[in-house]
Amino acid sequence: MLISKWSKEILISNFEAEQTEHRMQDFTPATEQPSPYRHIEKMPVDEIIAHINDEDKSVALAVEKALPQIEKLINAIADRMLAGGKLFYIGAGTSGRLGILDASECPPTYGVPYNLVQGIIAGGLPALTRAAEFAEDDIKQGWLDLQTHGASENDFVVGIAASGTTPYVIAALKQCSKNNIDTGCITCNEGSPLAEVADYPVEVITGPEFVTGSTRMKSGTAQKMVLNMISTTVMIQLGRVEDNRMVNMQLNNEKLVDRGVKMLLEKTGLDNYEQAKAILLKAGSVKKAIESVYKT
Repeated sequence: MLISKWSKEILISNFEAEQTEHRMQDFTPATEQPSPYRHIEKMPVDEIIAHINDEDKSVALAVEKALPQIEKLINAIADRMLAGGKLFYIGAGTSGRLGILDASECPPTYGVPYNLVQGIIAGGLPALTRAAEFAEDDIKQGWLDLQTHGASENDFVVGIAASGTTPYVIAALKQCSKNNIDTGCITCNEGSPLAEVADYPVEVITGPEFVTGSTRMKSGTAQKMVLNMISTTVMIQLGRVEDNRMVNMQLNNEKLVDRGVKMLLEKTGLDNYEQAKAILLKAGSVKKAIESVYKT
């Protein structure tokens, strides 16, 4: 019996979905293990926050152990972006929100176009403030969302999932591989299904949460720390920082204008605040303002 190309694709897709489901059933995330703290509803406030603080102290150490993986991921991302590519974060729930947060802060901080770093969340933008039920289980929508946002083989995609088992993210990265798009991931479990499909996995092992399974806590903190490292280091590599200053930041409020004026005064030797402010606002950025002063 002849099988059409379309039927073959459906069969392959169903088979891969079944394999992924079986793999996830066999995988036990450390982030889902029971909290070592019992009867926390009976604890006084000072004890609760002390224990949370104790757990949070371990996050930076967990990130430190993953620095070699983070370095490899950043180098791969920077290579793509220096060649003109874009960076995409994709995740569900807290992980998706953290990706969007990091992406949204790149334009005002570094003066880059809004489409250079993009965050995608399962369920779309409404899921930023209201949980999108079962959106993270959709194995087709992640790739569709990436296509809608214009992802191509010139770009880099980072999947974010604390558990490392989110179908929406895993399936999206699999499709990226099939379409020659380099991928990385940030997860908080070792040997997860997500890490298996990523070209550059980052595994920050944070262990059980204070509230069992609440990965918005230590896992979320770890993911935010790694995202800070990625975007900051990549932007430095792209030349968006000079010395230790955000010379390309957007001047979209008085605080940032004042910061920019002080940078301009320091860099150029100008001694008139209002004159420097006028030059800065005309130029549109500290970098361009400095260049204009030295040209005159």
